Amino acid sequence: MIKFFKIIFTWWNGQTLGTFLNTLFFGKLVGIDESKNKYYVDSNDRRWVIFNSEVEATKIPPEWHAWIHHLIKEVPTQKEFSKYKWQKDHQENKTGTKEAYNPNKYKPQIKADYESWRP
Repeated sequence: MIKFFKIIFTWWNGQTLGTFLNTLFFGKLVGIDESKNKYYVDSNDRRWVIFNSEVEATKIPPEWHAWIHHLIKEVPTQKEFSKYKWQKDHQENKTGTKEAYNPNKYKPQIKADYESWRP
């Protein structure tokens, strides 16, 4: 029941009521990525994504990003976009989290050669 109210009143919990109805009546599921995000298309070639969890644009992998922005016509498959050994897996933006990049995180603390004066 709580999920139903989240769909009606909030957009940051997956989809709004309008997106839900549009997906239900006009959307055709074309694929699901490794994060369980679902990708849809309609008869006018409009494309959209329903996120598995929190709505965050950086959760879309590069191959699906290319498809959703009409840079490629074919739906991405795992065989086409196989990764090389040296490639890292896609990660969402970590800004604002504990995993965010901090250049001073592993920097050794330098002790001064002197002791500062205190009154």
